[in-house]
Amino acid sequence: MKKILVPTDFSDNAFNALHYAVELFKNEACIFYLLNTYALPIHQTEFAMDAPAQFGLDDITINQDRSIENLKILQQRATDEFNNPKHEFQTRSALNTLVSEVSTTVKDESIDLIFMGTQGATGAQEILFGTHTVDVIKKAKCPIIAVPSKFKYDTPKEILFPTDYEIDFRNSHLLELIHLAKKFEGKINFLHILSNYELDKEQKKNKSALSTMFEDIMHEYHEVPDTDIIDAVTDFQSKHGTDFLVMIQNKHTFFERFFAEPVIQKIGFHVNVPFMVIPHVGSEQ
Repeated sequence: MKKILVPTDFSDNAFNALHYAVELFKNEACIFYLLNTYALPIHQTEFAMDAPAQFGLDDITINQDRSIENLKILQQRATDEFNNPKHEFQTRSALNTLVSEVSTTVKDESIDLIFMGTQGATGAQEILFGTHTVDVIKKAKCPIIAVPSKFKYDTPKEILFPTDYEIDFRNSHLLELIHLAKKFEGKINFLHILSNYELDKEQKKNKSALSTMFEDIMHEYHEVPDTDIIDAVTDFQSKHGTDFLVMIQNKHTFFERFFAEPVIQKIGFHVNVPFMVIPHVGSEQ
């Protein structure tokens, strides 16, 4: 049974991410863990060290009760609206930071995938990925799929996978991507940005390993002149059409530079399709 974690702030965008996950796996048995975290009021934290015995217990109880009650409402809504006997919805409420609780839940429940909306309840229109989403993406130990605000479900037939061939793909969590591509008979478009040099020996070996892993899946290799990764992805999407974007997070590749740039939070990068980020084993140390 597939185990899927869906953090929620009870916004429409968070529910949209859940909707996408439910549609994507509508024919598979799944447990969806609906996670909400809550924090202490800011004014209370200032006095935590001075008066720990009086540390906002009433406020904690209020926030906990609100979180639990809203999760129950969400659980019932999901059960009623999706009405899928293959799916089970469980709730999880925690006084914790989102990143920390996601890490704990992934470990405790052996989560396969995380789904998140790219904007929360307070997300400004010009922000693409909210701070929480970016933080979870950087720390997640399993693949995470970020679903754009108001994105309507579409079968992921055309999958774009930018890569510089600088990692050993055998050490990556590619099984979920392979599963999805086979499930929907999708095509993987590997996009490589050319530098001034040819692929070195290690890159060629990694590319060969990639070909072997996807030998039973329709795939094609694309090369574009040396350019900015964001421009390359945006240009490819506009010319070829893409239903799904995939990247592997690795400190030594363009992905780390990509997420280090403030532009990731601006609408200049028009990610208008679900975006899967896959952690690399080598980057988890």
